[in-house]
Amino acid sequence: MSAQLPRSCARQAAYTALKAIVGGSFADVAVDNVLTRSTLSPADRRLATELIYGCVRRQGTLDALIDQLAKKPAAHQPPHLRLIFHVGFYQLRYLDQIPPSAAVDTTVELAKNNGFRGLSGFVNGVLRQYLRLGEQAESGDALILPDTYPQRWAMEHSMPDWIVALWQQQLLGFEVEALCQWMNQTPSLDLRVNPLRSSVDEVAAALEAQDISVERHPHLPQALRLRGSVGNIQQLPGFAEGWWMVQDASAQLVGHFLDPQPGETVIDACAAPGGKTLHLAELMGDQGTIWACDQTLARLRKLTANQNRLGMESIHLHTGDSRHWHPCQHEADRVLLDVPCSGLGTLQRHADARWRQSPLTVKGLAQLQRDLLVAATDWVKPGGIVVYATCTLHPQENEDQIEAFLADYPQWHLLPPDPASPAAAYGCDRGWVKVWPQRSQMDGFFMARLQAP
Repeated sequence: MSAQLPRSCARQAAYTALKAIVGGSFADVAVDNVLTRSTLSPADRRLATELIYGCVRRQGTLDALIDQLAKKPAAHQPPHLRLIFHVGFYQLRYLDQIPPSAAVDTTVELAKNNGFRGLSGFVNGVLRQYLRLGEQAESGDALILPDTYPQRWAMEHSMPDWIVALWQQQLLGFEVEALCQWMNQTPSLDLRVNPLRSSVDEVAAALEAQDISVERHPHLPQALRLRGSVGNIQQLPGFAEGWWMVQDASAQLVGHFLDPQPGETVIDACAAPGGKTLHLAELMGDQGTIWACDQTLARLRKLTANQNRLGMESIHLHTGDSRHWHPCQHEADRVLLDVPCSGLGTLQRHADARWRQSPLTVKGLAQLQRDLLVAATDWVKPGGIVVYATCTLHPQENEDQIEAFLADYPQWHLLPPDPASPAAAYGCDRGWVKVWPQRSQMDGFFMARLQAP
């Protein structure tokens, strides 16, 4: 295939990106690469993007259709033929705007053009069988779902069984299904307004003047949610001027929960890509010292770029492993530990994350999180504050971590959110904060505020 994709070939672009993802690329990187190389029209760019993220997100359900309708299950199909089936089934099942005949015909052509000409009849037959069975089924759906839970939810909503089982341990059945449904919706775009450069009213007015739908958040004073297609983010009013940056609403809670004050010394131990670091600087009026640490300088480049755009001067970078860093022994007023985690609260935003994690990876992450939490005890001054935060919904990385820490460090105290804090709306009886997406319409998050003796 040539370096540049054919014009108006959205399905070919999607197939190319899906091959890259199967090869190990992250979904957002694959989308960016394939669209950069293409000459697709705006409409075809939107279709290609929908197909890529949709096929990745719905992979479990699409594989179940192959398992039920083809002679060989999905796992035994040629890997790239499996992707072609994904493109076809996704259009038939989830894209009402595409006529079934067009979905079938274009998928058959996709097979012919990518080394599967001899199997194009097989592709045609399987897709048309799906349509026939759907017409014959009383439910109108050709997919046969299991009778048992959580397997039924997992197949219907394209989730690994172990993740759905984990949520089933914490929620009632109707909420488990609501959470699965939420994770498959197209994510919204949230902005955090920089009060040192602009105001929520000014940014909202500038966006609405360009016919962009804007919503305020009831609990977050700096947040705006944009609805619908907004085009190139960097072309939106106020981007170049540093009026705002993109940050999910629940991530904005973390800075408010830490509540840094002007003039303080603050450590953000896992800072990249820097959204929360910059929020801390805003809350401090850019007065004080913030140490932003991450393992590699490359991961901190985005922070530096946004720091310059937003006009912040209080942030200082440190490259290295925070577990082995001794920046200021017992001198920091506050520490943010936004630790690496399984990201199970952000599956809506990261289509491929559900397939990259497993109980084994969670176990490894839990040990890293524990090590970081212990290291932070040496950084804060007496009475100082550590906020431990994750964007996951796994108790092993959240509640269990805090309970184990308090058992080993009984002189430390768990502080509930201040009633005036935006985080208070999501507080739990035990004292920590937990955001459930299906209840709050934003990414899942966990936060605990710990005070040194």
